[in-house]
Amino acid sequence: MVVGSIAVASKDGTWTFDFDSVRITPPSGAHPLRAGLGEVMVPLAAVHTVAWEPARKGGVLRLHPRPGADPLRQATAGRLPDSADPLRLSVGPDATATAAALADAVRDARELAGVGDGPVTEYLLPGPRVPLSVSGEDGSAAFDGERVRIEWGWAAEKVKRSSGPRELALSAVESVEWTPSFVRFRVPGQPVPEPAHDVNCLKLWGMKKDVGHSALLAAAVTARLPHPHAAPAAATEPAPATGDADPDVVLRRLRELGELRCDGVLTEEEFAEAKTKLLGKL
Repeated sequence: MVVGSIAVASKDGTWTFDFDSVRITPPSGAHPLRAGLGEVMVPLAAVHTVAWEPARKGGVLRLHPRPGADPLRQATAGRLPDSADPLRLSVGPDATATAAALADAVRDARELAGVGDGPVTEYLLPGPRVPLSVSGEDGSAAFDGERVRIEWGWAAEKVKRSSGPRELALSAVESVEWTPSFVRFRVPGQPVPEPAHDVNCLKLWGMKKDVGHSALLAAAVTARLPHPHAAPAAATEPAPATGDADPDVVLRRLRELGELRCDGVLTEEEFAEAKTKLLGKL
């Protein structure tokens, strides 16, 4: 039951914890990524930790989501600059006690609610709203929720310009790779050359605007792709009987199951059950 809330306000924005979620409100004039994302509601179930990092003058609050909970974190893989990070709040010296209290309250609420630390199998934060577009160094890209379209500008390499505009259905995209220098849409079975020559990759200037807009676009695509921590059907459904199994296939599958266990996708019990079934085929 909610009995109150804790709010920390600074020139970097406002965080409010109501014991069910952390509401993050960006300030006016925020980085284009934070402005484009708008207010963020992080449910308690998506929180791994809220860390309070004191400094000489004030400090920093950082919210670390559980693995797989946030499509923006999944897409940007820790490469966001601090000024663009919506889950980071710089706090002045007048609010340090409240910031530390908020971090402690989140920790206590997670413990009381029994929130786990491991990865989740679905996104608990929504992806950015679409449509989205970004202009980069060698062209522009847009995403409408179903298709990615890339158009090349005069600065694009010949291989890109000669290929013409690219249009990728969401079902054709395997994953998104993002850095402050480029955004790449990986397509299964296609080579991955350097960004300047990859027709599925848009180079960026590295300025605030294209960094922010490209990260939002990458997160929006990522949020609509299959979740990376979702267990494959083969891990939970027994394979149809086909006679004696090939030992090499069984051993390879055992290695895959071991990797899923190490990644936290499978519990020890699920791993043991699937292992027993596989070994029974030999």
